[in-house]
Amino acid sequence: MAEVTPIIIDTDPGQDDAVAILLALASPEIDVLGITAVAGNVPLRLTEKNARKICELAGRPDIKVFSGAIRPMVRNLVTAEEVHGKTGLNGPELPDPKMPLQDQYAVDFIVETLMREESGTVTLCALGPLTNIAQALIREPKIAPRIKQLVLMGGGFFEGGNVTPTAEFNIYVDPHAADVVLKSGIQITMMPLDCTHKALTTAKRTASFRNLGSKVGVAVADMLEFFERFDEQKYGTDGGPLHDPCVIAWLLKPELFEGRNINVTVETASELTMGMTVADWWGVTKRPKNVTYMRDIDHEGFFNLLVERLGRL
Repeated sequence: MAEVTPIIIDTDPGQDDAVAILLALASPEIDVLGITAVAGNVPLRLTEKNARKICELAGRPDIKVFSGAIRPMVRNLVTAEEVHGKTGLNGPELPDPKMPLQDQYAVDFIVETLMREESGTVTLCALGPLTNIAQALIREPKIAPRIKQLVLMGGGFFEGGNVTPTAEFNIYVDPHAADVVLKSGIQITMMPLDCTHKALTTAKRTASFRNLGSKVGVAVADMLEFFERFDEQKYGTDGGPLHDPCVIAWLLKPELFEGRNINVTVETASELTMGMTVADWWGVTKRPKNVTYMRDIDHEGFFNLLVERLGRL
């Protein structure tokens, strides 16, 4: 039996977050200790509800879902209903969740779990703005060396941004949190737009989810058809990029990705480039290497993995 990786998923669902959560719940190599919701794609009251809808869709009402930061650390909340729809999960008709939200604040759950579990065993998977994780690091600095690794979807350099010319949405929403996380000394693997924009959900790929014929397969196809219309218009592509599942796919099959260890810093001062992730790909600064920055993905292998795993639910 392969070793099981315990993870905490920090997320702001979002259709692509939903697919990432489903991928984790469908994979026996991963043990989801809890899901922490953060404000991002849509406000917190919707992201904490959406996270529970997805757990129920996967048949996993036993997963603990915690509600976290209602707004970024410094700036006002920016959301993305124009991409994800009013609910954040437009597309399928998913019933309101019956499973409860946990009473504990997400940040406290992250701290408590990392202090309780054996040091160097828990992986954090960040699919949204990094507010909860930054707050946890500030609240209890002792957790930083106890985190096995942080795998995050965010940033972009060669591709530019997707919410401003230079900034990717997750980092732009809370650049100050991203700054805290990138300076924390944690081992970080980053899935930027440079990588995720190569993972396009073509019409054929969306059909392969629908052809699973399961409740999950149909819901995922409905989500992707809604979600991708925005990027199809914007980029003129067949389908849109499937960002967040790259985080979970990397845990399952790191060989699908290629990147290198570099320095990444975040702009927090300039309104023009606020939230830009400055990736020192060519090593032109003396800044320490703090991120394994992914630039390429085997998109065929990635979608094969997704269809195979979601087919188990």
